[in-house]
Amino acid sequence: MLYSDEVNDSTRPARIGFLLAQLGTHAADVFAEQIQPLGITPSDAGVLRIIGRSPGIAQRQLADKLGALPSRVVALIDKLERAGLAERTRSTTDRRAQELNLTDDGRKLLAELRKAAMAQEREVTNGLTDEQRTQLHDLLATMSHLQGLDADVHPGYRG
Repeated sequence: MLYSDEVNDSTRPARIGFLLAQLGTHAADVFAEQIQPLGITPSDAGVLRIIGRSPGIAQRQLADKLGALPSRVVALIDKLERAGLAERTRSTTDRRAQELNLTDDGRKLLAELRKAAMAQEREVTNGLTDEQRTQLHDLLATMSHLQGLDADVHPGYRG
């Protein structure tokens, strides 16, 4: 029985939460390995992805989307700007707002990040059939939606 209350039941399978955490950590480690040669961190990659999907996003909107402190987002964008991957421009509609866009180098890197993400997905689902991959994706997407999570944002930005 999957949901047995027996604490000392050595035949009980690992709990779903534990398995998800274990696989999440493994997937994150694999992704970090995949992008290490690109010279950026997974946090940088996530921010680049969001800016790439929402060109002109205001810096404050990005902070809200990430659930991160604005000061943390300033530091992330400073780093991406110094690397020539993103740029801030003053909003034409609200002079107090900074809009974010990828540079040409940022867009090129984003394409490389997509390749790395596909390689990561192949590695962490190695041994599954195409049907099983689709089923796993659908179940995880449903669970994520039911928990009110944003599919574009890793919870590690919060705080």
